Amino acid sequence: MYTLISIPNRHRLSFVFLFLFWGTVQAQVLTSPSQTLEMKFSLSDRGEPVYQVNLNSLPVILPSTMGFDLKEDEVDLLNGFEITQTETGTFDETWTPVWGEESQIRNHYNELMVELTQAATGRKMVIRFRAFDEGLGFRYEFPLQEKMGYFVISEEKTQFAMTGDHTAFWVPGDYDTQEYDFTESKLSEIRGLMKTAITPNASQTPFSDTGVQTSLMMKSADGLYINLHEAALIDYPAMHLELDDERMIFTSHLTPDAIGDKGYLYTPAQTPWRTIIVGKKAGDILASRITYNLNEPSKIEDTSWIKPMKYVGVWWEMITGKSSWSYTNDYKAIKLGETDYSKATPNGTHGATTENVKKYIDFAAKHGFDGVLVEGWNVGWEDWFGNSKDYVFDFVTPYPDFDLKGISTYAKEKGVQMIMHHETSSSARNYERHMDEAYQLMKDYGYPAVKSGYVGDMLPRGEYHYSQWLVNHYQYAIEKAAEYQIMVNAHEAVRPTGVARTWPNLIANESARGTEYQAFGGNKANHVTILPFTRQIGGPMDYTPGVFEMDVFNGSHVNSTLANQLALYVTMYSPLQMAADFPENYDRFPDAFQFIKDVALDWEKSLYLEAEPGYYLTIARKAKGTGEWFVGNVNGLDGRIGEIKFDFLDPQKTYLAEIYADKADAHFKTNPQAYEIRKVSVNSKSVLKEYSAPGGGYAIRIREASKEELKGLKKL
Repeated sequence: MYTLISIPNRHRLSFVFLFLFWGTVQAQVLTSPSQTLEMKFSLSDRGEPVYQVNLNSLPVILPSTMGFDLKEDEVDLLNGFEITQTETGTFDETWTPVWGEESQIRNHYNELMVELTQAATGRKMVIRFRAFDEGLGFRYEFPLQEKMGYFVISEEKTQFAMTGDHTAFWVPGDYDTQEYDFTESKLSEIRGLMKTAITPNASQTPFSDTGVQTSLMMKSADGLYINLHEAALIDYPAMHLELDDERMIFTSHLTPDAIGDKGYLYTPAQTPWRTIIVGKKAGDILASRITYNLNEPSKIEDTSWIKPMKYVGVWWEMITGKSSWSYTNDYKAIKLGETDYSKATPNGTHGATTENVKKYIDFAAKHGFDGVLVEGWNVGWEDWFGNSKDYVFDFVTPYPDFDLKGISTYAKEKGVQMIMHHETSSSARNYERHMDEAYQLMKDYGYPAVKSGYVGDMLPRGEYHYSQWLVNHYQYAIEKAAEYQIMVNAHEAVRPTGVARTWPNLIANESARGTEYQAFGGNKANHVTILPFTRQIGGPMDYTPGVFEMDVFNGSHVNSTLANQLALYVTMYSPLQMAADFPENYDRFPDAFQFIKDVALDWEKSLYLEAEPGYYLTIARKAKGTGEWFVGNVNGLDGRIGEIKFDFLDPQKTYLAEIYADKADAHFKTNPQAYEIRKVSVNSKSVLKEYSAPGGGYAIRIREASKEELKGLKKL
């Protein structure tokens, strides 16, 4: 027995309600708009929710169960369900992001809502599925109901049953850090490799021999590329994946709080979306916008103040050991408001001095950069780390050698904006107690963006970086910053899940192993060929590229060629891009530095020309407003000759291409600064064959040019 009800279309949205009484029908099929992806939902004989996913009839996810273990509840939300209502619909819209990899994003899916009622308890749980052509999103919803109010999750039990022993690119599951190198291995090899994959970090809590983090990138034996992640992580702990390596089944593993509970919910409530992105080509994963599309539209009505920025800063000096964050070596302990810095002896290594910062402002102004980031400007850095100190910073009081007002005035005169730095030392409560005053200070002195940090073990003690409490803290910081029209670049925070669609002032995150590790012994040379398939599925990364001197001050080595560093401005998408190196190193290579000055920050269109995670990646992007194209290629551990076509160009035009490439003898370890720059004439029929060295790559600027500029140039 069923009833069909139709409702008027709204934003091309339509629904059909199908009421099913007490399990009359137990199986549902949902297909994507083009019928390429299929999801089947059913209940097992025990009343367990079960789903499976196919792409073009190829299995992607084998039958997988769903549900929750509840704390101190005799009956969990795992079985004993009956389908009491379903609802299907389709949705198709095109929306305009404030910034992004393209100027328009299509959000097109078919939806299935399944309402389940647990016979033994009368509790209702809804599972909502959205099928896109390139993947599936689903979440749990708990409607307002008499039989269920407040409840505590002991564990979410969502399965992702793999079809085989896939190749995976993974980092260890950890409640406190994502800053690991990626390991490429078979799923069956994760257990044996876990011990060596866990390398030291300022705060880390690995939890399992087979636990890994999302976004997890895999490749099956039959050539399918599969990505598992989550979207719209709001008021809920971050999800890891724990592998049963005998059956090749991942099960969700939520980050606990200080007493071991996973989540506190009360109806009406919903979880984040669980996402499965799948394609026959690796580039299909990069082109998907499922993560953003599963988030709500922007809640900031006036977004005119949110603007991409290219910046330099007093940061690489500290990271490499040339300068210090702290002002003095006199004190082992600092009490804010009591310690008298006027009586302290300057240590002579402090980086955030008025004089030094002005040099960076001058450099930014000379070369057309938008901003300058300054770290170590505020009191408290002498004992900031490792002391479990609650009242560690006040975020408003400068050191004696940093003229806050004078620097602000000087920057404005030079047409440069300052970027604030708020390191919290993971004292989240302390940050919240100072936020209003700190953000108001930024407004008063004209700082449009803040880089926040959460280094070290979390306060309150016992909490983890990715627990529900801290997820809520990061969200609070974003929303509070929006009240003051401030953009946020959060480091060491929870990995992004597309929330920047809803709060586009979240302009970047770190949340992975960035360039700073090149000064801590080096990243793997193929690291940057993996990050776009993993960390960047959820949003842009402040990777801080642009290092030209590979043998850095502290003796470490940057495992990258100079041409590879240029390409990162295209391949590592972010509307907030840093030129990380010392100004004097850019002065040594002014011809290569020109690309960093020229490259755009905001894009109209992005094309993924070549892609294989861990091995190579070539992306072409069209800049908003200028019509220029930029191409970036980053390469893995072996030298390679790639081939790309320029058929994305206007067939009616001829362009000038400026190519920044590795020389034939370039190598990330032995000859990283061997590059060459050449100019050629290209059109839509041109084909480029280009060598990329180990750990190398190339970068191209393509622009319209006059006949005079093109005269005498070689035609591709």
